[in-house]
Amino acid sequence: QDQLATLTGRIQEAGTEVVKAKAGAGSATLSMAYAGARFVFSLVDAMNGKEGVVECSFVQSKETECTYFSTPLLLGKKGLEKNLGIGKITPFEEKMIAEAIPELKASIKKGEDFVKNM
Repeated sequence: QDQLATLTGRIQEAGTEVVKAKAGAGSATLSMAYAGARFVFSLVDAMNGKEGVVECSFVQSKETECTYFSTPLLLGKKGLEKNLGIGKITPFEEKMIAEAIPELKASIKKGEDFVKNM
């Protein structure tokens, strides 16, 4: 349990860890750029006929009470073929999701309001 909590905290603070390692001389934008590029390359592969391509993404969803949620997606010739859902998770993960829902809902509302007011 202690290892799980430590590892989870480290994953959650990975961007901050990168900035600290750079001694304030940069950010973790390369990590974000890599994630975006990886998704696009996977999507292009799937749209070109490669089968079984799965990537995670934050999409409109019915997986939780939030209107958007990040889950594994099966990609195909027409883009998103199937949302694979949350899947089997541990009680620790269930608790983390439940704790994240209020903040996630608030962030989604901010994003939706921003788009409406553009």
